[in-house]
Amino acid sequence: MKTDNMNEKYIITIGRQLGSGGREIGKKIAEELSISYYDKELIYLASKESGLSREFFEKADEKASLSFFDNFFNLQYSKNYLCGETLFEIQSDIIKRLSEKRSCVFVGRCSDYILRENKQRIDIFITADKEDRIKRTALRKNIDEKEAELLNNKVDKKRKEFYNFYSNRGWGRAGSYHLCINSSVLGINDTAQFISEFIRRKLHNNQI
Repeated sequence: MKTDNMNEKYIITIGRQLGSGGREIGKKIAEELSISYYDKELIYLASKESGLSREFFEKADEKASLSFFDNFFNLQYSKNYLCGETLFEIQSDIIKRLSEKRSCVFVGRCSDYILRENKQRIDIFITADKEDRIKRTALRKNIDEKEAELLNNKVDKKRKEFYNFYSNRGWGRAGSYHLCINSSVLGINDTAQFISEFIRRKLHNNQI
């Protein structure tokens, strides 16, 4: 289904739980719709533009600037705050400029909130059954399932803190997105197809 609205620039943002296949699904959606895809690429662009090392951004990537267990006057907190703020400001500027140039898919990095003024934007959140997320992370990281479960919980906690710190929404809450979907129900490929069709229909109906 091709629509007039799909000839205009539009943005797809994807939030996801670790192990849900969100990154893979995002790539498949971008391929299906023939639009650009950005995830870790934003770190490289931020590093190149700022002149700061890539490692600096990778360490701060999607980590909250504020830990509720840190003392406000603690020196370590100040370092983390500045590191996170620098990353967020630079990546926010890059995300905004990329969205003005072309249609694209952004994975994570609070992109839905950063682009909240863009009316041609569709926000997606991808989850999956716990067992599937554990198995996928264990396979991708080459670790055992116990380690994978701990990693899933740790990373999702950081993503939630990061998102909730910068936005006025709730990470993973249905009301924060246009569509929330469990990739375990249809599998990776069919979930990507389902979301792509949802995007086409949403743009066609002009209900964003």
